Amino acid sequence: MADSTEPLSVSSVDVDSNLMVPQVLKAKIMLWTDVSYKDMEELEKLQSTPDLESALCRLFEINIPEPKREILLELYVQTVQFCRQHGFKKEQTSAMLSIVKHIHKANTETPLNNIEQCFEYSKELILCHSIRRPPFSINLFSLKEATSILEYIHSNYIRHYKLYKHIFTPEVSLDLHPSYSGGPKEEEEEAAMDNICC
Repeated sequence: MADSTEPLSVSSVDVDSNLMVPQVLKAKIMLWTDVSYKDMEELEKLQSTPDLESALCRLFEINIPEPKREILLELYVQTVQFCRQHGFKKEQTSAMLSIVKHIHKANTETPLNNIEQCFEYSKELILCHSIRRPPFSINLFSLKEATSILEYIHSNYIRHYKLYKHIFTPEVSLDLHPSYSGGPKEEEEEAAMDNICC
């Protein structure tokens, strides 16, 4: 009979080989990275939400099914509206859209919990655009603007982190199949196999 203190052996653990571990994120300057000056001029002319959604969908090449598409476009439209409310210039709005895009990308690159890394990454990105230290950072946002951006990202993205994680990442499940060695059932099966073979 098997000892009750005998360790459990796992016969198979199905781990998705595509499961990505959260990466170490390094902040970099994102001025005109995803939205060019010409694109910003076009965005500034648009006032209605459907027009903004259409333009942002084209600029960011969003080809994902609903409801993901609608949620992502809403995030970008809200970012543009935030920038307009705070009187940001074209280059500031372009950088802000890229910052939000890369925070979202960092969040959804893995189904594992990386909220602390995403929040730290967002602070580093904002800092990278708030201090003049070429070639590592630029003074694009003032201290007041940087503070309001951090508050915006915290209240509009980090606060809803789990929602974005749930919608944009595949569900992960761990399927464990334990097997015990040396138990009475295993000895009976071995005896039955011996009787069949002989």
